[in-house]
Amino acid sequence: MEPIPLSEEDRAILALEGPTIVGHTCKVIRLAEPAPSLQALRAHIGSRLGGEPLLRTRLEDRGGAPRWIGDPGLEIANHVVDTGRRDLDEADLEPLVAQLFERRLDRDLPLWRIDVAHFRRGGVALIWRIHHALADGTTAMRFARSILWDKGEGAARGVGPPQPQPPGPPGRVDPAPSPSRQDDDRRRGHLAAFLAREFADSIHDSPFDGEVGRRRTVAFAAVPLGPLHDAAKRICGATVNDAVLSVVAGGLRRWLESHHGSLSAMRFRVPVSLHNEGDQAGNRDSFFTLPVHVSDPDPASRLRAIQAEASERKAGHDAERLSSLSDSIGSLSPRLAGLARRLQDSPRSFAICVSNVPGPPKPVTVLGAPVQSLHSIAEIGGRHGLRVTVVSGAGRLGFGFCADPAIAEDLSEMAAGTEAEAAALIAAG
Repeated sequence: MEPIPLSEEDRAILALEGPTIVGHTCKVIRLAEPAPSLQALRAHIGSRLGGEPLLRTRLEDRGGAPRWIGDPGLEIANHVVDTGRRDLDEADLEPLVAQLFERRLDRDLPLWRIDVAHFRRGGVALIWRIHHALADGTTAMRFARSILWDKGEGAARGVGPPQPQPPGPPGRVDPAPSPSRQDDDRRRGHLAAFLAREFADSIHDSPFDGEVGRRRTVAFAAVPLGPLHDAAKRICGATVNDAVLSVVAGGLRRWLESHHGSLSAMRFRVPVSLHNEGDQAGNRDSFFTLPVHVSDPDPASRLRAIQAEASERKAGHDAERLSSLSDSIGSLSPRLAGLARRLQDSPRSFAICVSNVPGPPKPVTVLGAPVQSLHSIAEIGGRHGLRVTVVSGAGRLGFGFCADPAIAEDLSEMAAGTEAEAAALIAAG
């Protein structure tokens, strides 16, 4: 295959990797019995890699122009690996995932790996690391459909991040001049409001602002998808994504009260997929930010406030505008583009990133073994010591919490608080 230059998005993500930041994400897939053998998994995955050429490429980085090149010598045994663990209990999974997550992927190989671990009482865990420069959350789920799920399963789109509207005037940062002064004023007003929303500094210091080290701690939570969806809709016409932000805020409130005291508000970054159906891009997303009142103890009240804030950003096409603005700045001045990225990534711009990606909308299997649970973990960033990722699957939302333990410890308490807040929101609905 011909070499594939990394996109600007891919290169920006690659640049984030450093001495204390690994560059990958992780999907944790638990399979019930009958659990497939390691040999069967290797044969199953190896026979389907042809449908995803990116998974057969490795990174070549010469002269500051990184690109993906084909790896004709790919050995599936280097990518589907036995951990040697056959005695996992429930409490062992999170420490094992954290331990594997801290390890870097081999840059001489295609940048993905699945580590297989067996539970004492039956079933296996597939701990799948994928370099973020190779795939964002949406692309990773496409990879799962292509190489993991049994044929014909998980092909439909599920509930997930807010999807972009078709391109048009509302999403343009620099609209063509209008003969109407009133229309010009309206457009300038929309742009000024967008800049105020997306580039406002938080008035509160982030409790997760700190120098990030090499160690990681992770925790998982699970929430029933259908009841949460129905409750959010009944309470105020909110989406599952709005409900996710509300219950995460509630879990953070509980955690903050026992570790830091109260905090009135916090800015959340919410990634938005800009993928089009059928595109083959590895990374194509943007985001918007919004203030969340984590001190509010009422999950329904938080939900209403989040729904109002998020609706304003969706109506203003903030994620699309931000993507267009970033492209425009990048074409004018790489130096200015770097300054803009530093501003966007400052802990004063947002405290925590909470992403939600659609997984399979219906039950899926791997070699006949039902997928019992699905979780996702994403790497934290410099000065952002906590990250939350959510993925749907098996009728539930799987929440994954990842942190530097020196900045945020006791993540199991945060995960349990999120589950409790979801139960309260469902009851309120």
